[in-house]
Amino acid sequence: MGRLLVLLMIAMTIGGCSTYAIDRYAISADSVIVLRSYKDQKINVGEFTSTIPGLNHIDCRAVGPIKTPDGEPFSDFIRDALIDELQIAEAYSMDAPVTLTGNLDHIDFSSAEGVWDIQLTVTSTNGQDLSISENYKYTTSWYGETACNQTAQAMMPAIQNLIQSLVTNSKFPDLIK
Repeated sequence: MGRLLVLLMIAMTIGGCSTYAIDRYAISADSVIVLRSYKDQKINVGEFTSTIPGLNHIDCRAVGPIKTPDGEPFSDFIRDALIDELQIAEAYSMDAPVTLTGNLDHIDFSSAEGVWDIQLTVTSTNGQDLSISENYKYTTSWYGETACNQTAQAMMPAIQNLIQSLVTNSKFPDLIK
């Protein structure tokens, strides 16, 4: 009986852990439309850091971690997403006179409440900075496996909203002057 219990516990430990990769970033048409107005004024994007350096996953309940598609830090995922938006809008250039850098001040979620909480500060080489946040709500579940999967799926649209909040902010033009 004791041996069966030990084997059952080992099987649950090994089989009970899943990894949930967030979707690859897809551009937001709304952000691209806004950024197209800056295509004559090119923008470069430098390094994005994080208050928690190298953070590339967040554990979801006792089920498993939520992580980026390629295991890169969340800050790099957000940086690459911004570059994608700028490139599609034809507003990105590595030779631009202004470079935006960023710090991921906070990123977390509640799979019980169904919300991603993301805070980002973007700084320009012109001395201006802008802090934005996204509190993205999504449908969740009481069942851990489903809730963690829904949390992972909600990350990409949360980042789309974060970037849209950045580029539509009334202070964004000051960042790129």
